[in-house]
Amino acid sequence: MGQTLKCISPIDGSVFAERKVLSREDAFAAAERARTAQAAWAARPLQERIDLVMAGVAAVGAMNDEIVPELAQMMGRPVRYGGEFGGFNERASHMAKIAEESLADIEVGEDATFKRYIKRLPHGVVFVVAPWNYPYMTAINTVAPALIAGNTVVLKHATQTLLVGERMAKAFHSAGVPADVFQNVFLDHGTTSELIANRAFDFVNFTGSVGGGQAMERAAAGTFTGVGTELGGKDPGYMMEDADLDAAVDTLIDGAMFNSGQCCCGIERIYVHESLYDAFVEKAIAIVKGYKLGNPLDPETTIGPMANVRFAEEVRGQIAEAVEAGAVAHIETFAEDDGGAYLTPQILTNVTHDMRVMREESFGPVVGIMKVSSDEEAIRLMNDSDFGLTASLWTADVERAQAVGDQIETGTVFMNRADYLDPGLCWTGCKDTGRGGGLSVIGYHNLTRPKSYHLKKVTG
Repeated sequence: MGQTLKCISPIDGSVFAERKVLSREDAFAAAERARTAQAAWAARPLQERIDLVMAGVAAVGAMNDEIVPELAQMMGRPVRYGGEFGGFNERASHMAKIAEESLADIEVGEDATFKRYIKRLPHGVVFVVAPWNYPYMTAINTVAPALIAGNTVVLKHATQTLLVGERMAKAFHSAGVPADVFQNVFLDHGTTSELIANRAFDFVNFTGSVGGGQAMERAAAGTFTGVGTELGGKDPGYMMEDADLDAAVDTLIDGAMFNSGQCCCGIERIYVHESLYDAFVEKAIAIVKGYKLGNPLDPETTIGPMANVRFAEEVRGQIAEAVEAGAVAHIETFAEDDGGAYLTPQILTNVTHDMRVMREESFGPVVGIMKVSSDEEAIRLMNDSDFGLTASLWTADVERAQAVGDQIETGTVFMNRADYLDPGLCWTGCKDTGRGGGLSVIGYHNLTRPKSYHLKKVTG
């Protein structure tokens, strides 16, 4: 009997959804259908592909009233925040807008003797493995540009958000995207690795854990299949002495706590100039004490449960170890904290980089705050990490932010904002955060391959 994937709702621990995984034979057949359909899809005019993808995006938007409570059931985000369609649509729309220019031939030169140019061709079949924390937005980062560029797409979504890929496929098919061009599949880890190892796909895009990314690279080893990864993060915020205190506190704490801290680019450690440190900590504590932890289906809830009990256990463990080592926890346990998925958000001070909570990914509602006396000290601490996704700098001086940013080992530098994905910029990381790049013109370059033409003309 085949394996069954079960989505356990963090609201009450019940099974919210379950699906059978595909057999090995059915999985390979799905990949082959995608390969067979790819040439005809790529042959369609670019504008036709754009229009069909954007119609699929709009069809997802039409489902939003069903999607929002469904997300609350699957991964615990409060319904008051309205789902993900704003970012989902923004990212797809930007990639549609820049497609023609991004995918245009690169003209190298032409004269009476030679014509030279570089075309950008789709890889073929793109395999997208998407995470549960922002399940629609993370998926569309690759699905939209991959389809627009002429690839077919096979999507495998996280078990915690089991129904997301199904909804996306239904929406895109209803808009006219052929069923074999965009497929949602339910796979176990073994079959996933076997598909990759047997070159069923021409490019793999994975968003998830470091261990998951390593498994993807191991499966692809020796196949020359491209693998793009966006993995863990331990993103820092640095508040300089000339920063807007209120704006910095509001944004950095929201960046640390929104979605119960389950954000790829969430703020997990904060460094504050000594002149503003006490005021920052005081304001941060006041904000977090005002949160309402509870059932995400309740419109009054501002912070819901973590997506799974085991995720909450990891965060509790990091907090307990830090406190035992001398850290100070400033938030008393909320009455709604059940010792399971419902977890009290926490502010920690007197932390050091010897503590796991300041070094390992927490992916939960906890942030450590440290005092610093100079840019040099802040840069050293920000770089003292195995990860490199984003960094948030707070200052009134753009040139200073640029100078500090140039010295930080990270994929994106923010100034006076945090926890945002700008589709005009490349979404990328370094170190254990992985490699690759999504969105922007670079996203199209990663989802296509260059093909050079050197054409000698017959003269005389």
